[in-house]
Amino acid sequence: MRKRTKAREYALQILYQVDLTRADPASSLQDFWTYRHAPQEIQAFATRLVQGTLSRLEEIDRMIASHTNNWEIARMAVVDRNILRLGAYELLHEEDVPPKVCLNEAVELAKRFGDEESSKFVNGILDAIHKAHARPSETAHGDVPSQPPASTGNPS
Repeated sequence: MRKRTKAREYALQILYQVDLTRADPASSLQDFWTYRHAPQEIQAFATRLVQGTLSRLEEIDRMIASHTNNWEIARMAVVDRNILRLGAYELLHEEDVPPKVCLNEAVELAKRFGDEESSKFVNGILDAIHKAHARPSETAHGDVPSQPPASTGNPS
């Protein structure tokens, strides 16, 4: 497994833990790395993803909610919700990661950790977010954001 793919998996696990336990994120990160030994490069990227996601959680949740019909964030499966949060953060704020990679990695996480419909749900929401909120560097190269698709499916 590639290093960044592994880091995303760890980031998802940490976000899931913080979401379920409502524990202090800094303590959760410290505890996670105490019991999970990973190379520094993986730890650094996973930690950056977690901290970035959590620091922009309200913005990310509003954005996710604006691209779902009849699905409140709180009603989503915990794993789907956190894959969406992680993927949205990476799409919008990790300039060194191409959008196609962000989308693909999130879909793969959904296939691995979600139920059989999770990958379609995650792909639909993140694709809509990407189209509606392309990074400035993407629009400068001629990629014009389009209107988001109507509705996405059921998350579970």
